[in-house]
Amino acid sequence: MNDYEIKKQNRIERYQELAEKNKRLSDQASNRAHEMASIIPIGQPILIGHYSESRDRRYRERIHNTFGKAVELDKKADYYENKVQSAENNNTISSDDPEAATKLKEKIEAAESNQTKMRGFNKCLRNKDNAGMLALGFSQSMIDELSKPDFCGRLGFVDYQLTNNNANIRRMKERLEEIEKRSQNITNEVTIGDVRILDNVEANRLQMFFPGKPDDEVRDELKHNGFRWSPREGSWQRFRSNYAIYIAKQIANKLQEAHK
Repeated sequence: MNDYEIKKQNRIERYQELAEKNKRLSDQASNRAHEMASIIPIGQPILIGHYSESRDRRYRERIHNTFGKAVELDKKADYYENKVQSAENNNTISSDDPEAATKLKEKIEAAESNQTKMRGFNKCLRNKDNAGMLALGFSQSMIDELSKPDFCGRLGFVDYQLTNNNANIRRMKERLEEIEKRSQNITNEVTIGDVRILDNVEANRLQMFFPGKPDDEVRDELKHNGFRWSPREGSWQRFRSNYAIYIAKQIANKLQEAHK
């Protein structure tokens, strides 16, 4: 695995650990609440006016809160378990992945092959060429299913399927071109006043380094423009783009003017 895939796997494992931890804590809280409730006789009401009333109410409230905590922890466990499932099933090609161009080319080839097969199937269907459809790799059950008219009376692969697939191919090719252009860029930086702006090609981030913690107004402007604080990098950053560079320079220039 490359570094990106290792990070993805580490993220999945972290979510799994959090799911297991919260599930364990939920079970412990639930067991504790049941143990607390077990000392109250079944059907025992609160004795109104008795000297034990206030203490009993507080105890029952603690039981209620402990059960509530167990439910909340169980929800957190489910949340992280869903994050695990989402991360494992996420086949989206990220621009951060150094293998993005290779993976995208493979997806384009598969989509183009699928387009050729769909067009070939429709041609064979029109010519009643069952052998030709089998030769394209379609099973007889698939051929039989695609040979049935749909609700509009259409046979085979309909126009919108071909159009959508073709549009997807076009989008992937445009993205591939963008990724390949980006790979030819080199990391560079500029300093404006006390702010260092790093166009980090390798990390695919536009990073801003301040000499100290920016004031509330600057932090609000950074967040409003998509920058997020990265403790690991020690910078405010967002995905690279010409607009990101423009905004970063605008913010740095404002600070420089303010300090004059």
